[in-house]
Amino acid sequence: MIIIGDSLVPFEEIFNISNIEDIKNTKANSLVAFNYEEELLKYCYENDVRCLIKVDNIKQAIYCNSLKADFIVSDFKLATAIQKIADNYMFDAKNLCVIENNDSFEDVANNEIDGVIYAVLLDNK
Repeated sequence: MIIIGDSLVPFEEIFNISNIEDIKNTKANSLVAFNYEEELLKYCYENDVRCLIKVDNIKQAIYCNSLKADFIVSDFKLATAIQKIADNYMFDAKNLCVIENNDSFEDVANNEIDGVIYAVLLDNK
């Protein structure tokens, strides 16, 4: 299980962005995070930018995987639904569930979701 944001497990820095200019101002090979937006997703795909995208529905998750997002992020209920689709279609993107603390590890693991990310790391604009 992937764990991003826990103080015990090292993780790479994530840069929350809201526009293309923000992406241009990050270091090369950075992992950028944003709420699903087609223009940003397409830019990341065309420029080989590593990205973590918070989605609101399955259709957005499918687009994220098709356009080579590294991580798809959603709440527990949606992450559970996405995982079934991701397993069936062998998504390359990893499916992450947003959590507040490590009390959720067992539920996430029992539902075979790829991993977790702590909410504090995501910019919830």
